[in-house]
Amino acid sequence: MSILKFPERRPRPDGAPELQFRTFHGYRRAFVETGKGPVLLLIHGIGDSSETWRNLIPHLARDHTVIAPDLLGHGRSDKPRADYSVAAYANGMRALLSVLGVDRATTVGHSLGGAVAMQFAYQYPERCDRLVLVSSGGVSREVLPFLRLASAPNADFLLPLLGRPVTRLMIRAAFALLARLRTDMGRDAVDFLRMFEALPDATARRAFVRTLRAVIDLRGQVITMLDRCYLTAGMPTLLVWGSHDAVIPCEHGHIAHSAMPGSRLEIFADAGHFPHRSDPERFLAVLTDFIATTAPASFRGEEWRELLREGPLSRMSPESAAMGAASAMTAV
Repeated sequence: MSILKFPERRPRPDGAPELQFRTFHGYRRAFVETGKGPVLLLIHGIGDSSETWRNLIPHLARDHTVIAPDLLGHGRSDKPRADYSVAAYANGMRALLSVLGVDRATTVGHSLGGAVAMQFAYQYPERCDRLVLVSSGGVSREVLPFLRLASAPNADFLLPLLGRPVTRLMIRAAFALLARLRTDMGRDAVDFLRMFEALPDATARRAFVRTLRAVIDLRGQVITMLDRCYLTAGMPTLLVWGSHDAVIPCEHGHIAHSAMPGSRLEIFADAGHFPHRSDPERFLAVLTDFIATTAPASFRGEEWRELLREGPLSRMSPESAAMGAASAMTAV
């Protein structure tokens, strides 16, 4: 294998759906919509796009309506100077579902998309049937050091270098080397390179940095779901993590599992930050079993208000509460 080539992930079915486009809130949004049945909303991570789900969508669409957007600032959606906060993205998901005439969905989020999915479930519990978090951001501060550096105030001055052919060649070679050395980063070299190639111009790179700064600074992740995890009581929740995740450590999955009442945790022993791509067959099996064996959440306003009144500590064991508080407060 050439040092500058990587193998394709499997499976790769034929007939992958084409992107569609809608404009709302003044910006053009790209998304995939295909299949028929209960709705699955698939939300990608930072720097990624709906392409991350491409190999899974035809399989999921056999029994579900699958909606997979390119978040604002990503993929083929517009990349304006705009609000790229997690809350704004959750609002965007609500708006997209409304535009498409969808009331409720099982919400699946990877990395940043996991934080968006959790925020969506918090802001709009009546619209979320189930919650699936894949190598999710928003649990604790720890994150890949490169992302912390990339969020620094002066990082903008380095962005033009990423467009130079020599720089791009060096980055491809570096990913190939990491793959050959079988490092944790190397496990996901295919996907990291795919994401890097998806930042072809200055507009895309600026949108990436704006999104990054909304969730990460030099101390690590600036958001946490731990203060609201107790609100998932009654919400069927699945957590999927790779044990070799170099971006968001697997330990975050265990912390989230302790903080989310009744959640399921699946660890993919040989996977990194993209378990849904490195082992798609197992991911499909886990996801479809989770959906088949759980009933959609039933939202009741009074129960929700009571959860808010009680707060998290009354619903968590002392061990879980201590673990979550310590993790949220620990700087990396």
